[in-house]
Amino acid sequence: MKLIINETLRLHPPVPLVPRLCRETCEVMGYRIDAGTRVFVNAWANGRDERYWDDAESFKPERFQGSAMDFKGVDFEYLPFGAGRRICPGIGFGMATVELALGHLLLHFDWELPHGMRPEELDMCEATSLIVARKTELKLIATGRVPLPAAT
Repeated sequence: MKLIINETLRLHPPVPLVPRLCRETCEVMGYRIDAGTRVFVNAWANGRDERYWDDAESFKPERFQGSAMDFKGVDFEYLPFGAGRRICPGIGFGMATVELALGHLLLHFDWELPHGMRPEELDMCEATSLIVARKTELKLIATGRVPLPAAT
């Protein structure tokens, strides 16, 4: 499950553009960046860059199997939560919440696409703004399979 979450965060980072303020004048890849300049790290583009990822547009969770790469801001080609002193402070809580919710959804429900739709027919286009979201709604049919515990 962690591999799937990591691959999802690579392709669909929660914040696609990570803002930073340059503290001192420097040069990056031949470009002069003056102190006080606001720069944006494109985490979305980094996650799809063929220089860092084989078959970058494909969803392959196994690419994280046995990999030392994580989302703690050390590997700059994978920055779903930012990096450095301004990294998201809620990483641990957020990941625990996602793992718990996803685990329960997978345990208690069988999932299928509506009306015989095939997976390759899914529209995975994104609408980008401050966050990345799907352009179209994802419609799934959930069928309960394990009884939920009774509320007390």
